[in-house]
Amino acid sequence: MDIDYQNKLSLVVNEIKPSAIRRFFDLANEMKGEVISLSIGEPDFVTPWSVREAGIFSLEDGCTHYSPNQGYMEVRKAISEYLERRFDLKYDPKSQLLVTVGGSEALDLIARALINPGDEVIILEPCFVAYRATVTLAHGVPVVIETKEEDEYRLRPEALEAAITDKTKYMILGYPGNPTGATMSRDDLAAIKEVLLRHPEVIVVSDELYSELSYTDTRPVSIASFPELYDRTIVVNGFSKSFAMTGWRIGYLAGPAPLVAAMNKVHQYCIMSSPTTAQYAVIEACRNGDKEVEEMRNEYNRRRRVIIKGLSDAGLSCFTPTGAFYAFPSIEGLGLTSEQFCERFLMEKKVAIVPGNAFGSCGEGHVRISYAASMENIQEAMRRLKEFVEELKEEKK
Repeated sequence: MDIDYQNKLSLVVNEIKPSAIRRFFDLANEMKGEVISLSIGEPDFVTPWSVREAGIFSLEDGCTHYSPNQGYMEVRKAISEYLERRFDLKYDPKSQLLVTVGGSEALDLIARALINPGDEVIILEPCFVAYRATVTLAHGVPVVIETKEEDEYRLRPEALEAAITDKTKYMILGYPGNPTGATMSRDDLAAIKEVLLRHPEVIVVSDELYSELSYTDTRPVSIASFPELYDRTIVVNGFSKSFAMTGWRIGYLAGPAPLVAAMNKVHQYCIMSSPTTAQYAVIEACRNGDKEVEEMRNEYNRRRRVIIKGLSDAGLSCFTPTGAFYAFPSIEGLGLTSEQFCERFLMEKKVAIVPGNAFGSCGEGHVRISYAASMENIQEAMRRLKEFVEELKEEKK
């Protein structure tokens, strides 16, 4: 008997498209020969040795059991101290912090704990692919604000004002941004604060996963640092990007105690607790990882300059990213859609990048290039990109 499995699936799940990031990553892995992957947002660095050693020692010491649902108190204390030291944010480790399975679980917990069917959530696109999906899976309604290159992909207060309705439950503010590498200054955030003060019912979810990877002269600022918004903001952060700990699957959220308690309720039934080994590693990362983070940030900054020059040499215009480890150049005028460009670049030049429309329809006409790769691979990829663009221009003649 043939079963129509598609008909058995949730309508919401059926509507969600698979991640284009993973599609191009998988295509690159399946290809024969040498493929340079600048597609996935994963540091090419190995987790710092002292952090790995802390995880190894916890295993040797027999720490292989469930942790408390919120995470070990020592871990939460270490995260609390780290947030205060690095970002001037104070959170009670007992009631305002929840250790999660990466930042992605935190986003999912927030959606499931806050959204009722039909609630609206404001999302800034282009953005991380999970934002829209987590809202949709929780039966919420994504309301998109398209950020623009001429605004350096910053959220404009008038755009936020226009998007808020009586159905708005929360907004997601993701800076430094994926895929654009954009950042928001304190003045930028202050303008957003003024809008939010006129709408006290709107909660802010501040995704700060790339907060340590900022290349401006000023220290990264969290919107939660404004006293007026502290009790309305949930900070999402983790260790995957800045500490090169993607495989450890460890992150956290911080916010008002009643909201954290609600999210922990979902967390305890669906996940139970974060990986014990990773939690012990995080203690070391929070307390003694500053030097390694700075070294990685400096190297990303060096690569960023090479990427920007390489794009310019190839004749592609690009907003200069000031955070994260992505560039988002325009490919308009070359006669290909974003997906066509990436498919041909992969097949003809064996370099994997991601089409801009993977991050929202307004990303069409752009591609995302990750510089979380070796300098050697970046330089070779830029050489191939210049060659590819020149060939496309010849085709159009």
